[in-house]
Amino acid sequence: MIYSKEVEEMCTVKQGVHHGCAPIPEEAKWVKAKEVKDISAYTHGVGWCAPQQGACKLSLNVKDGIIQEALVETLGCSGMTHSAAMAAEILPGLTILEALNTDLVCDAINTAMRELFLQIVYGRSQSAFSEEGLPIGAGLEDLGKGLRTMTGTTYGTLKKGPRYLELTEGYITAVALDEEDQIIGYKYVNFGRMMDFIKGGEDPKVALEKASGQYGRVADAVKLIDPRTDKEVK
Repeated sequence: MIYSKEVEEMCTVKQGVHHGCAPIPEEAKWVKAKEVKDISAYTHGVGWCAPQQGACKLSLNVKDGIIQEALVETLGCSGMTHSAAMAAEILPGLTILEALNTDLVCDAINTAMRELFLQIVYGRSQSAFSEEGLPIGAGLEDLGKGLRTMTGTTYGTLKKGPRYLELTEGYITAVALDEEDQIIGYKYVNFGRMMDFIKGGEDPKVALEKASGQYGRVADAVKLIDPRTDKEVK
């Protein structure tokens, strides 16, 4: 270690009381994290690319500093969705410090890793007060039945008004309108459930029907329209 001449010529003044770092909550314990292996947490980070044309939600389950589970959910960019496949391969097995400095291909995924890292090292994790933390596999619970990311896609113009395209329940097949042409409900199909039915041996038409549902005052609708074509739905 090299010291400047000015420092070498200084007299020594001893440090006073120093209590070390403040403890952070980790899996129902207060931990003074001094090394990477001191970190255990399950939490999420959201990132975006430089032109902000896409976003990534990254969820990691870290045990003793090592990433055991990674869930990568992306939106709005075709290149990012392919990069997510690589990130899901790259991240498990790395320390959180390695992951912070790993080329995760997409800028949005890298940014999500940065944001998630900050939450973890400051003790702002989802599992901060959960004994033993969350089990490996907790990421799948974020997806729900059918293991599909829950997305919301809506569109609107001043001239023609709103269109619901996809909501939490699934793909919107019809929007219900009242006598004033205002939305009062919608019909949908949950693709995750539909695929589960098909894989279980159901006829596709039966699977589609079983995975379909509706929300709101659909029964009171004056008309139903397809939000993608504006054609009236029977």
